Amino acid sequence: MAKSHESKQGHLLIVQKLVAELVGTYMLILFGSGSEFIQAQKPKEDISLEGVALTWAIAVTAIVYSIGHISGSHINPASSIALAFIGKFPWKQVPAYALAQLIGAMLAGLTLRLLFGGNNAYLLLTLPVGENPASDLNVMAWEIIITFIFLFVICCSVLHPGAAKGFGGVAIGAVVFVNVIIAGPITGCSMNPARSIGAAIVAHNFHKLWIYIISPIIGAVGGCVLYYFLQISTKPSTEDLPVVESRRIETTLGHPNPAYSGYK
Repeated sequence: MAKSHESKQGHLLIVQKLVAELVGTYMLILFGSGSEFIQAQKPKEDISLEGVALTWAIAVTAIVYSIGHISGSHINPASSIALAFIGKFPWKQVPAYALAQLIGAMLAGLTLRLLFGGNNAYLLLTLPVGENPASDLNVMAWEIIITFIFLFVICCSVLHPGAAKGFGGVAIGAVVFVNVIIAGPITGCSMNPARSIGAAIVAHNFHKLWIYIISPIIGAVGGCVLYYFLQISTKPSTEDLPVVESRRIETTLGHPNPAYSGYK
């Protein structure tokens, strides 16, 4: 009976995490892509690139602080895969997380189509921007680089034991803002396969989708691997420290919550 009860509790915990990821991704796309809808359809409102970038940044920050303690606030399959790659998240939960994130992105896309009306689904898509868009290779490079930076900042500001507590969400929002500013006019700044796949399904347009699936995953894994390497390289030794100091370091390096599974 005890084992059955524990199993049920564990199952409920996973369901709660998945619901949190679905809702978090829904909020992210609703707010972020919603600002792009307004920018495109209501030019009199004068929402600039900076305004769109700030919307994405604030949305990410709010979501991190809202559901981070529940699911880790991945809201991005690339994040889940990359964190699993360095052992900070269980691989067996990656498919479920990715599915929840994809459903959230799709629901947000459908909501925006209904709210704004008209033939506007193309506004959801992440595609090379401009009359003379960048080449596929150039777009891939941009998406790899910005997602690399994104995950590196996430790991360093939240996972690292020496990071300033409580400021991870601010750092994550800041890097999103900068990435949208520099890459938005070139690639659309996806950094998130769920966002791109969900939009493609809602818009029935899969043009160049492969770029926005592969590139963020490569960049995310790279960012996490660099963090892991730096963490191992700079891990303090306890051999030459007093006993009291050694205990403090050992306690800090282990997260107090054994269920910790992402950046919280």
